[in-house]
Amino acid sequence: MAPRENDDKPTEDEQPAATQREWERLWEQGDDSGGEDGGSTKEDAGPEGERDADTDTAADSTEPTPTVDDADQASTPAQDSADEPGHSHSHGPDHDHDHDHHHDHDHDHADGSTAPHSHTHPHPRVDDDRVAAVRRVAAAGRRWRNVQLAGCAALLAVAMTAGAIAIGAAKDSGATAVAASSAVSPELLASGSLDASIASLQAHLRTQPKDFDGWATLGLAYVEQARTKGDPSRYPQAQAALQRSLKISPNNENALEGRAALAAARHEFAQALTYADQVLKENPYSERALCSRIDALVELGRYADAEKAADLADARKPGVPVFTRYAYVHELRGDVTTARKVLEQALAAATSPGDISYVAGTLGQLAWNQGDYKTALTDYGRALAADENYLPALEGRARAQAALGDRAEAIKGMELVVSRYPLPQPLVELGELYESRGAAGDKAKAEDQYALVDAWIALARANGVNADLDTALAAADHGNVKSALKAARAEWARRHTVHTADALAWALHVNGLDKEALPYARRATATNYHNASFIYHLGMIELATGHKADGRAHLAKALKLNPGFSPLGASKARKALEATK
Repeated sequence: MAPRENDDKPTEDEQPAATQREWERLWEQGDDSGGEDGGSTKEDAGPEGERDADTDTAADSTEPTPTVDDADQASTPAQDSADEPGHSHSHGPDHDHDHDHHHDHDHDHADGSTAPHSHTHPHPRVDDDRVAAVRRVAAAGRRWRNVQLAGCAALLAVAMTAGAIAIGAAKDSGATAVAASSAVSPELLASGSLDASIASLQAHLRTQPKDFDGWATLGLAYVEQARTKGDPSRYPQAQAALQRSLKISPNNENALEGRAALAAARHEFAQALTYADQVLKENPYSERALCSRIDALVELGRYADAEKAADLADARKPGVPVFTRYAYVHELRGDVTTARKVLEQALAAATSPGDISYVAGTLGQLAWNQGDYKTALTDYGRALAADENYLPALEGRARAQAALGDRAEAIKGMELVVSRYPLPQPLVELGELYESRGAAGDKAKAEDQYALVDAWIALARANGVNADLDTALAAADHGNVKSALKAARAEWARRHTVHTADALAWALHVNGLDKEALPYARRATATNYHNASFIYHLGMIELATGHKADGRAHLAKALKLNPGFSPLGASKARKALEATK
């Protein structure tokens, strides 16, 4: 989301003293803090063997040369012990929650691996110092209206790098990014701990810096860690590790698969498709590449090709990662029956807690999209029975509770989610729940959430992630509408998906350009994807362009499909219907 007033960079002496002191305190606290003692320094980072044998790596890359200690602060987070299993899933880069509140989680880029899953089970305490610091900075940003977002992003980056923030994506392949490598023992991978796997990789690479497979695995682990920790600052390190692997062994499969996963994570979907195809030329049965190819085609809006790719992947490598993508491709085409059938089959085939929680959570999301909240709650309950800390299920349960009218429990649940994982979609959902409640102080609480969305987007951009879709969707409803339109146009120039069509249509609408918006709104709903937010947007735009009958019909359709699709949007749809009787 863009700054609400201006983008001018303030000078240091313009900053409020408290904000400047907070900046300096956080920087001192977070800079180069690694491991449990937080005491690693630049001087002691990296194995000696690496310095002796590969001192020329940095000169060959614009990215920093990775060292095995670069991830120490990430692999031993303040609140997440390394031996606690974690799990995160994503259906693909841009449809973690189907944008029901116009936001996607950028940290959702699955690679299709069948390696063990990584769960992050944070401790229940919610007063993490670094998360609290981010919130203090966001609050200062509201009072100080000229604050530059890059500054907020820098603070958020420090907090996130220190391991304070994590995310469980709502849809995923059912796989971790950690590939089999000589650097990681099968027993360790089977434990499901991504942090422990990274620590093992680091120890291995200290003694074997020429292990290209180890470097590729580390790069993939960084991509996964960026996703599961909600920390885009891992992406440059992932790129450096993958480059290191390719320098030692050009065109090795693991590193190329990692480049595809990294490109998708940064929303560089054309590159992701190129890398996936490159792998498949050498190994047509690479599950990770098959899944990356489906994701890239979906995110490029090439739905017919994505369906063919899903069929091919199902024939070559059937399993949970492929089944979930197959289901999503059919859901996008309006075939909910097939999507649910395939997901039920995937759930029956799932054996690990990670797979069970992920597939059951995806079933819950599918049910919620159809307005079947009781079934959604049942599915989310199945997910939480397998993993009580699975964030997508906790978030989905709160959303279903809100739709059923239990706002108090919904707010309580969403507050728990964002206290651990302050990322765009749950932040906006919580902000809108506050606004819809309208109690004393709720408006300010909502603004707190939207300010954190700003900071996350700025951090993502600073680390090479294309965040235009996030900006467009968030800013259209809760920020600078001109910036929303600029970002939406930029995203549409790159790819033509139903999500980008909807984002552009709504950004045009909030800027008063409804005639231009109408074709995009119609395109967003043309695949028959059952998304009440898209249909609501179309109805509002049709009313604004004088198509009263069509507008009323689509607003009624949105409310019939999913009457609780948005705390604020559903209320506005009802008011618009009443006003046009």
